[in-house]
Amino acid sequence: MGPLEGIKVIEIAGIGPCPIAGMMLADLGAEVILVERAAENPNGAGVGGVIESAFFRRGKKSIALDLKIPESINAVLRLVEEADVLIEGFRPGVMERLGLGPKVCLERRPALIYGRMTGWGQVGPLARSAGHDLNYLAISGVLHYGGLPGETPYPPPTVLGDIGSGSNMLLIGVLSALLHAKATGEGQVIDAAICDGAAYNQTLLASVRAEGAISEEPGETFFRAGSHWCNTYACADGRYITVQALEPNFYRELIALCGFGDDPDFTRQHDPKTWPAARQKMTALFASKPQAHWCELLEGTDACFAPVLTLPEAAEHPHNRERGCFVLDGEFLLPSPAPRFSLTPQEMGVIPRLGQHNEEILGR
Repeated sequence: MGPLEGIKVIEIAGIGPCPIAGMMLADLGAEVILVERAAENPNGAGVGGVIESAFFRRGKKSIALDLKIPESINAVLRLVEEADVLIEGFRPGVMERLGLGPKVCLERRPALIYGRMTGWGQVGPLARSAGHDLNYLAISGVLHYGGLPGETPYPPPTVLGDIGSGSNMLLIGVLSALLHAKATGEGQVIDAAICDGAAYNQTLLASVRAEGAISEEPGETFFRAGSHWCNTYACADGRYITVQALEPNFYRELIALCGFGDDPDFTRQHDPKTWPAARQKMTALFASKPQAHWCELLEGTDACFAPVLTLPEAAEHPHNRERGCFVLDGEFLLPSPAPRFSLTPQEMGVIPRLGQHNEEILGR
């Protein structure tokens, strides 16, 4: 049951925010068919991999297919013909190479909503690069404003609380209830609380905890900046950079580019005993050169890297400029609307004066 009852969703299995979105749709009553790999991915993140603790799978129907063979692709396309929504979280071009890109799917089902969830977006200089939370917050201009004076930046308030746990939850509720009302004629009350949303948004974290990757006991974990490969580092010029190379192949690229590929302190990525020595070496390395040097070396690679930028710097970054992430309205710099729609692009309206439309709307 739920406001999305009768809505059929195809989710192509991945990690990160896309599975959480699929879970939310299932929680709202949609039928979510999870298309999973028939074989394990050796370069998976290793987070939430235990089915019993992968809470983001709840309420979904799972099918296991080898998407490298035509029969499996045809099976997914037959599902698409009867679906309302398809969501996927791969890098740009992956779905197209599989034969499941938007053009093919929309030909099968013109009314399909095709949702694409990536870190960097479908276009832009960094679109095909790897990345993780710290990197996206850093390059967007968000991370710079977190933390206390003299400390390394950390994610600030409003982004995770007011917006991520409040606005987005309210929006999801309203849109879902609109669909329900359209089908039944019944309106309803949406009780959206930031504390509820914050608890709900911990689903992936709860899965990681259930797996044993974090706990309430004292000690360093990679989520608490304990590891050398998931951290924020100071540069020679006092600026900061972020790395979050979680997956094994991304980790190998990071340490190779940093010159630690043959260092024994870097051979066991997930061994906390090696982290202090490796982190000390990484700290010294990044402190030896300015931020621009590390951008030239690591940006656009699969090392999961991004510089910590101010808001004006973020607006001038080539990736953000190409995607139009910011708009200059007179003297003010504003974030552009997201996500992007292929047929109905958003337009930023103007800020009205107090009572500006009284006569137009009220006749007085």
